[in-house]
Formats: sequence, structure tokens, C-alpha cells
Amino acid sequence: MSHIPTAGYGTLAGATPTGTTTTTTTTTTSLVTPRPWREFLDLSALSCPYSYDDAMIRVRRNLSHFRFNYAAITLLIVFLSLLWHPVSMIVFLLVLVAWYYLYFSRDGLLVVFNQTLDDRTVLCVLGLLTVVALVSTHVGLNVLLSLIVAVVLVGLHAAFRVTEDLFLDEESSLLSVVGTQPLRTNYTPI
Repeated sequence: MSHIPTAGYGTLAGATPTGTTTTTTTTTTSLVTPRPWREFLDLSALSCPYSYDDAMIRVRRNLSHFRFNYAAITLLIVFLSLLWHPVSMIVFLLVLVAWYYLYFSRDGLLVVFNQTLDDRTVLCVLGLLTVVALVSTHVGLNVLLSLIVAVVLVGLHAAFRVTEDLFLDEESSLLSVVGTQPLRTNYTPI
């Protein structure tokens, strides 16, 4: 009786002959992380950038750090713009199910046809799918205006949100591993 080893979700398995064990390695990449809304909406973290370059640095860091929150805000604005279009609302709710399963609730990598998709790729494909589905229901101008409003609001928040406190968690965890003091041991140097 032959046993064909299968790899679980998020694992890579090497090809092995029948009757031998398979070693699996879990792949690690950065997945989208929902940031706390309290951190996202912290008014004390807003300040005017000193220059255009400072604003662009803030935008890049905040778009990376708050990607989940910005996607949720954009979908909410598009949803609110469709309240008076019932057919478009139904199409949007169907696409929202795809968003939920493929972006918001997933805790591992997305693999399609043995290709691992990056989080940004999933975000772009779902965004394009949403726009195409809604434009096909003849609410193109409505979707365009809601996306403009979303881009302006996201851009303003990303430019004015201070980024110095965003990566304290990563730095503090690194310092706890590396440490600032040399390790003290009871060994005598030779």
C-alpha cells in the first residue's frame, strides 16, 4: 500500500520516494495585519509634515503599516456610495464576500495554481475586480467619485499620521533578542 505524502496549507514538501518520510518547511512572509483602530484613529499622532519628502516617507510607511485599515475604509466609502443603487449593492456584497475570504480573514498565504500570491497582488486583483464589477452595473461615475474621496482621505491620513511610533513593537522585540548589555556568563575565558 503506497502512501503519497501531501503538504498542508502554507508548507512546501520535497519530492521523496514512496516509503520515506517527507520533511515540510513552513514558509514565512509578511501577511496583512489588522492594526487596532484605536492606534489608527489616534488624534495625538497627527502632525503636519515638515516637507514634501517627509510627507512622502510618512505616506509610504503608513500605507504599509495600515494597509488593512485603509482597505476597510475604502470599501466602506464605496459601500456608502451605493446605498441608492440596489443592483450594484448586491454585486458589491458578492464581491465583499471575496474580499472577506481572500483578504481580511485569511491567516496564511494564498496559493493559486501552485503559485504563492503576495498580499499586495491579492489587494490589487480584488480592487480591480471590485471596480470592474461595479462599473458593469452602470455606476461608474459613482464608483469613481467614491474612490477619489477614499484616496483623498487615505492620502491625508497617511501624510499627517506620525510614523515614529509605528515600529516600536518590532524594535523592542529586536532589542529584547539582541539586548543592549553583554551577556554575563560564569565561564572563564581561555
